[in-house]
Amino acid sequence: MKSAIEDLNQQIMAMHPALVKVREQIAKSIIGQAYLIDRLLIGLLANGHVLLEGVPGLAKTASISALAQCIHTRFQRIQFTPDLLPSDLVGNLVYNPRENSYSTRKGPIFANLVLADEINRAPAKVQSALLEAMQEHQVTIGEQSYPLPEPFLVLATQNPIEHEGTYSLPEAQVDRFMLKVVVTYPTEAEEKQILYLRARTTPPAVLEAVIQPATILEMRALVDQVHVDDQVSDYVIKLVFATRDPARLAPDLAGKIRFGGSPRASIYLTLAAKACAFLSGRGYVVPQDVKTIALDVLRHRIITTFEAEADEVTSEQLVLSLLDKIPVP
Repeated sequence: MKSAIEDLNQQIMAMHPALVKVREQIAKSIIGQAYLIDRLLIGLLANGHVLLEGVPGLAKTASISALAQCIHTRFQRIQFTPDLLPSDLVGNLVYNPRENSYSTRKGPIFANLVLADEINRAPAKVQSALLEAMQEHQVTIGEQSYPLPEPFLVLATQNPIEHEGTYSLPEAQVDRFMLKVVVTYPTEAEEKQILYLRARTTPPAVLEAVIQPATILEMRALVDQVHVDDQVSDYVIKLVFATRDPARLAPDLAGKIRFGGSPRASIYLTLAAKACAFLSGRGYVVPQDVKTIALDVLRHRIITTFEAEADEVTSEQLVLSLLDKIPVP
C-alpha cells in the first residue's frame, strides 16, 4: 500500500505543473480570490458542478471565464432571464418543410464548460432542464437522448441580495451542485491591485490556453485513485449523519436541522476531499482535507428548522459547529 501511494504521489506531482500554469494564467486576470479559484479547480478535478453565490462585482463570472480561457475547450455563457425557455438551453427539433422532416438543433448546453449566469433569474421549468444534463451528462430532445461532451461542467452564479424577479432553486437542483461557494470581498491590498489592473478603458488581455481536456480527464483518473483510509471515511460518515441526527453527536443542535445531507453528500464530500488532496500533491486524504471542503459541500444540503430561523442560526453556522464538535481521527 505504501509503495502504491508513493507511486501515485509521483504521478500527481508530475501533473502539477499544468495546474501551476492554469493558476499563473488566471492570476493575470483575477487578483486574490484564491479560495474561489481553488474551489473551481476542485470542481474541475472532481467532476462536480459548482454554484457561486455573492454580491455583484466580486469576479464570479470573470473567474469562470478566466478558467475557461485556460483550457483548450468549448465554453458557453448562458445568461439566465425570466423569459428563457428550456429549448433555449438544450435545443429543439426544427421542421424542414421542403424535406418534410425534422432536424435537431443543439443548444448551448453542448459545451465542456457551461456558465449559467444568474441561474436564479430563470423559472423552475428552465432550471429543471439542467437536471438531466448535470446528473446524467446527457439531454433529451424529442425522443432522442444526446450525450454531452467530456469533460462537462456547469458553473453557476447567483446574487443573494436581490429577490425581485428571481426564482429560488428547487432543492433537487441545488443538490446536484457538488460545491456551493460563497464569494467574499477582497482585502484592501487586493483591491488596490485590482484598481491597477482593471481601472482602465481597454479590455483585459486574453489568457492563453495551457491545458488540454485530455489532461483534465487524466487528472480525474488519478483523483479516483487517491487513497481514503477507513478512519477518514468514518469521519465523513459521522459528519453527514450528524446533519441528519444532530441530537446524537451534538445535543445542543437538536431541533435546529429539519433535513440533513443525503448519501450524495457523503459521496461528494469524499470526492472533493480527494481532489483537495490532489491539489496539495498527495495521493492520500487526511482529515484536514475533509474539514477544508466540508462547508462548501454541506452548506446547501442542510435545511434548518423554523426554530433555527427564529434564532437566526444559518446552515453555515451549523456545519462549523459540527466540525468543532465531531472528533477528528
